[in-house]
Amino acid sequence: MNEEFFTLTNYLHNNQKITYAMEDYIEMIYRQYLEKKDLTITSLSSLLNIKKSSCSKMISKLKNINLVSNYKNNLRLTNKGFKVGKYLFYRHEVLTNFLKALNKDKFRLEQVEKIEHFIDYNTLKNIANLKL
Repeated sequence: MNEEFFTLTNYLHNNQKITYAMEDYIEMIYRQYLEKKDLTITSLSSLLNIKKSSCSKMISKLKNINLVSNYKNNLRLTNKGFKVGKYLFYRHEVLTNFLKALNKDKFRLEQVEKIEHFIDYNTLKNIANLKL
């Protein structure tokens, strides 16, 4: 085993442009898109159980990195944001299905929300390919 060991903090500070919080916003916007629902900052803040002011600040950040835009007061994902959202939703669904199969009636959405930010694409793909 020739891998170097790092602390969790080192792994977390990997200079990602998209933070874990940003991922949650993008995933929720994508979910609302799939349900064909209009989405405002007010409704998004309610769905994510956060303050409207915090939501507004995050949406500004997401606009600055070209992941979100506004259209007639509704939030929309840009093409880039849509691709990210599609992957984040896929990741969430794979982990949800896996943990439901694994934990049966002890399944907790909280576990998915915690794990999804740390799993890499290769591991996710391998979980998706398991015959559950």
